[in-house]
Amino acid sequence: MRKRAELRKAEIVQTVLDLADQIGPDRVTTNAVAGEIDVTQAALFRHFPSKATLWQSVAEQLAETMAAAWEAALQGADGPEARILALIGAQLSQIEATPALPMLLFSRELNVENDALRGVFRTQLARFHALLLAEVDQAQKQALFRPDIPADDVVVLLTSLVQGVAIRWALGKRDFSLLDTGLRLLNAQLRLLSTDERI
Repeated sequence: MRKRAELRKAEIVQTVLDLADQIGPDRVTTNAVAGEIDVTQAALFRHFPSKATLWQSVAEQLAETMAAAWEAALQGADGPEARILALIGAQLSQIEATPALPMLLFSRELNVENDALRGVFRTQLARFHALLLAEVDQAQKQALFRPDIPADDVVVLLTSLVQGVAIRWALGKRDFSLLDTGLRLLNAQLRLLSTDERI
């Protein structure tokens, strides 16, 4: 029985992510994807006319998933510090659930070969930066964070923490909890950013 087109497309996208995790994004081919789900390349191309459109769908799916996770995180948190913790926690959870994500950010596919894919990721990273910036601004206005560090620099420190611990997790064969370690380091970072009265 043939699967409905949308279900098949979702299966293909997930297979790309699984293969990207197993062999690296730059080694994922349409032939490998087709073989993994037991269809011909011609059948694969009925859903995605090119490798570029396939990667575009992968990026869009990841973008939607991340945006939904960030929105849910913000709804359940009260106050700027809690929202920063929730946003970073949501992002760490997304990376843990999609281990290929850190590798995609440094792949040749993303950085050299596929402008559309790069555009989707840049847009998402800018959105995440903006969400964090709004909360850092609020924390500084409420005298929760030191005012002498520009808010934009604080956000770069926070996002760099996520990227750094994610790379360490990926290179270390995922032998520790990304979420737990990331949040522990984030709490240390937030203490360093706190106003003197709160230390």
